[in-house]
Amino acid sequence: MQFSNYNLSLKDDVELFTKQLFYSLFEDVCQDKAKHLKQQFISILEGLSLPKAEEIWMYYQTSFCDIRQKLDLDAKAFEATDPACKSLGEVYLAYPGFHAIAIYRLSHELYKIDVPILPRMMSEYAHSLTGVDIHPGASIGDSFFIDHATGVVIGETTIIENNVSIYQGVTLGGIQVKKELAEVKRHPTIGSNVTIYANATILGNITVGKNSVIGANVCITQSIEPNSTVIYKSQNSIYT
Repeated sequence: MQFSNYNLSLKDDVELFTKQLFYSLFEDVCQDKAKHLKQQFISILEGLSLPKAEEIWMYYQTSFCDIRQKLDLDAKAFEATDPACKSLGEVYLAYPGFHAIAIYRLSHELYKIDVPILPRMMSEYAHSLTGVDIHPGASIGDSFFIDHATGVVIGETTIIENNVSIYQGVTLGGIQVKKELAEVKRHPTIGSNVTIYANATILGNITVGKNSVIGANVCITQSIEPNSTVIYKSQNSIYT
């Protein structure tokens, strides 16, 4: 039997590169302090048999300052939203949701210029660390907040506007899993200033209007008007 060969050790190289790049974002990256990562990046692209590695790096590094600015807005959203947060430093150092968002923003820049495989490898590294699965193709606006992190899934064609907060276990997914839908928008659009509470599931190419609140454990498969509140009602019986 003939097998194709794959250099799976690239997973280790990508994890190390992604970790060091994440750290570099907070070490004066706008002064080109990430240049030491250039050869790692080029080596990874060569290992993936991708051409123009040097050109891709030159473009990629121009995005780092913008990514850092976006992450500072995300961190401030964490500090402003979570009553348990005592400082911005705590967000940067101790919040898995912030870590997941940071790696998403790094991988998304590569996804936008059609670099294959590597953005997914970066996002899967974040997934393994944080329990948050954000596809690098998702489009996420400013001041994004994920609390508690674990179990969050955000699909490839999801659009999230500004000042959105989501909690653990939230799924922004597709309602059908068909290969022929690969090039079709199949995930939700979440308007600005929306809050989505734990274990809510929002499926399909639908829109949750701005300023809405989606309660815990809700499953939504149709669009929601702006300024709406959606809750799941259940009856609990307590016997003593």
